[in-house]
Amino acid sequence: MKKIILAAALLSATALTAAAQTTAPATTAPSTTAPATSTDGNTPAVATPETKNPTAPVEGANSFTEEQAKTRIEEAGFSDVKDLKKDDKGIWMAAAMKDGKAVMIAMDYQGNVVAK
Repeated sequence: MKKIILAAALLSATALTAAAQTTAPATTAPSTTAPATSTDGNTPAVATPETKNPTAPVEGANSFTEEQAKTRIEEAGFSDVKDLKKDDKGIWMAAAMKDGKAVMIAMDYQGNVVAK
């Protein structure tokens, strides 16, 4: 009798476990909204081209080479990039032209290019 009760208990436990594993997961529709823009200076050091850091240029360890910095600045719409130098705060600084006007440019470690 004890063996029958034990066998029934094991069979019930096995059936419940199997049923729990076959339950379909809940699904949600994919998001169609644009990514949120950052309003603070804590944007990560990863490429986030769709978001602009409002506190740019941000100081930090800059791993962009001089050539990469120049290319990014030119891709941002600036031409005739000159005197490109990285300062002690990790920000690339340069003189450039935009819309026929001379401007000073800064590019931080996040890739943010801003005219000063």
